[in-house]
Amino acid sequence: MKRHLSKLLIFTIILMTTPSAFAKESQSKTPELAHEAKSAVLIERDTGKILYDKNSHEKLPPASMTKVMTMLLIMEALDEGKMKMTDKVRTSEFAASMGGSQIFLEPGEEMTVEEMLKGIAIGSGNDASVAMAEHIAGSEEEFVKRMNEKAAELGLKNTSFQNTTGLPKEGHYSTAYDMAVMAKELLKYDKITKFTGTYEDYLRENTDKKFWLVNTNRLIKFYPGVDGVKTGFTNEAKYCLTASAKKGNMRVIAVVFGASTPKERNAQVTKMLDYAFSQYETHPMYKRNEVISELKVNKGREQKIKLVTSEPISLLTKKGEDIKAVKKEMIQKKDIQAPVKKGTELGTLVLKKDGKVLHESPLVAEKDMDQAGFWTMFKRTMTNWTKWNE
Repeated sequence: MKRHLSKLLIFTIILMTTPSAFAKESQSKTPELAHEAKSAVLIERDTGKILYDKNSHEKLPPASMTKVMTMLLIMEALDEGKMKMTDKVRTSEFAASMGGSQIFLEPGEEMTVEEMLKGIAIGSGNDASVAMAEHIAGSEEEFVKRMNEKAAELGLKNTSFQNTTGLPKEGHYSTAYDMAVMAKELLKYDKITKFTGTYEDYLRENTDKKFWLVNTNRLIKFYPGVDGVKTGFTNEAKYCLTASAKKGNMRVIAVVFGASTPKERNAQVTKMLDYAFSQYETHPMYKRNEVISELKVNKGREQKIKLVTSEPISLLTKKGEDIKAVKKEMIQKKDIQAPVKKGTELGTLVLKKDGKVLHESPLVAEKDMDQAGFWTMFKRTMTNWTKWNE
C-alpha cells in the first residue's frame, strides 16, 4: 500500500511541475529584450519584418523622436528638388524662442539647410526644427499638418503630432511601431546617415560663436554600425531612442519608449541589435531607384516611362537559410495618362517562393513626364499612320 502511495505521490508531483517546465522552455524561445521599457520594437529595415515586440502599439509621448518625421519631410523636399542643401534658411523670432534643446539661433540668423540638418540630427535643436518647418511650409502649423498627412500616408493610426520638436503638448503621441515605420521611410534617403550618424561636429566655424555639437545618441560612438536615428527625453516621456544599425547587408531599427535612465535605454537597444545580428541575415535583391521595367504613357512627351524601386528591396531569413527559387512578378497599372509626377506609384514588385508572397514593394515613376505638345502628337500620329498603311 505504501509503495502504491509513493508512486501516486511521485506521479502527482510530475504532473504539477511539468506544465511550468514547458512554460519556461516556451518562454526561453522568445527572449525578453526590453524588460525595463514601457514599449519597444525591433524591425529589419528593408522588409519591415518585426523581430521583437513589446506593447509596440501603445500611445506614448515620443519627445524629440518626433524629429524623425521632421527630418523625413526635409529629406523628401530635398529629394523632390524643392530646395538644396546650400539654400539659406532664415530664423524667425518664433523659431529662436524655442526652449529645450537648441543650437541657440538668433532672430534673423541664417544657416544653410545642411547646417540646420546638423543642428536637428546631432544637436536635437528645437529652434532649427521650427526654422526648417517655416522654410518648407511657411509656418510650423502648416508643417505639422503635413507631418500628420505623411503619417496617414504611411498607414500609421496611432500617431498624432502637435509640433515639430516633441516638446510636451496635449494630443502629441506616437508608438514604438509607428516610430520604426517613420525611421524605415527616412532611411530610404542614404544621405541622412551623414547627419544622424555623426557623433560630433561644429556650427558657426571660423566665427567667435563657434558651437560644438555632440550627438545625444552615445551608441553611435560605442556600438559598431549604429548610425542613427534620434533620441528623446522629457519628464513625461522618460528616455527614448529610435536607433538604426547596419552590419554587412543587414540594417535594423530598434525603438525604445520610456526607459528610466539613458544607461537602461542604451542597454536594451544594444540587446535588441545583438539579437537581430546574431539570429538573422538580409539578402539584398534591388537597390533604391533601380530600373525594373517600362510602362506606356498615353499622350506623354515620351511614349514610355521607366519604373524604379522606391526603396531597397531585400529578403530576410534566419541565419543559414537560403533564398533559392525566388520568383519575381510585376503588377503594373494600366491606361496611364500624362502628366505623371516623379515618384508616382505605378506598379508593385512581388517576390514569391513556392507560390507564397515573401515581399511586396511599390514601383514608381523615375522622373516627371509632361504631356506631349501638339507637334509631338502630330508627328506620332503620322508615324503610326504610316506603319498601319505599309
